[in-house]
Amino acid sequence: MAFGTNIRTWFDGKWHDGDVMVMRAADHGIWQGSSIFDGARWFDGMAPDLDSHCARANRSAEAMMMTPTIAPETMVQMALDGLKPYAKDAAVYIRPMYWAAHGSELGVAPLESSTVFALCLEEVALPGPQDSTTLTRTRFRRPVLENAVCNAKAGALYPNNARMLLEAQQKGYGNALAADAMGNVAETATANVFMVRDGEIFTPIANGTFLAGITRARHIANLRADGYKVHETVLSFDDFHKADEVFLSGNFAKVLAVREFDGTHYPAPGPVTRKVRELYWDWARTDAARR
Repeated sequence: MAFGTNIRTWFDGKWHDGDVMVMRAADHGIWQGSSIFDGARWFDGMAPDLDSHCARANRSAEAMMMTPTIAPETMVQMALDGLKPYAKDAAVYIRPMYWAAHGSELGVAPLESSTVFALCLEEVALPGPQDSTTLTRTRFRRPVLENAVCNAKAGALYPNNARMLLEAQQKGYGNALAADAMGNVAETATANVFMVRDGEIFTPIANGTFLAGITRARHIANLRADGYKVHETVLSFDDFHKADEVFLSGNFAKVLAVREFDGTHYPAPGPVTRKVRELYWDWARTDAARR
């Protein structure tokens, strides 16, 4: 099942309408998991940080031992060309992807030079300023670089995220707040996380167990430029129970308020969460006007 609707796919040198077939049964990516993707957003006629997402797609491919074949600036132009048929008010998910077609002699490692590229556009609604979610703890943890390719946005990492999410949903919550290998808070199953206490903002320090997101970095820069104190530090689950506000940060929603964590309730959205969203949209409009 597709993620969104009104799909367009760039593959094999041209744009196609619809969810076209791109992978073969013997491709290394389908049976050995050598696949990566990245995600950017088009909304309100803007594609914030699209260049950064495309550059990260190439870094992820390299981390998965594949050779990137499309320059980030080419990827950006490709995406902008593909977006032209969409309505001006459409919200579109932009997903560049790589996978390996062939394996090495023993089959397990990808053959570096056999990389295949596709770019998929799908209309997916952007959550609004009043939308929110709930969090609960999960028994599953984020891996470390020694046992998973945590420095890539790799498809192979997502079954772990999926079981976190399903466990949370089975408990009646919207998402899972996950720990790293040491038991400290890392992120949720689908996004980076921030908490607010006494007007200051805190987020788990990037320690290699999760991708410190592009949107996360943008929020930190925007908040600091506006005079807020933002701390990247070690955080416990108790810290989140003591928080005044909690919000999620990621490409899909940009900013999403949290209204509850395991019985602790927060305003959703709270004043800082509303400010984060305001700052992000102001930055995005200014950045789009400069281009």
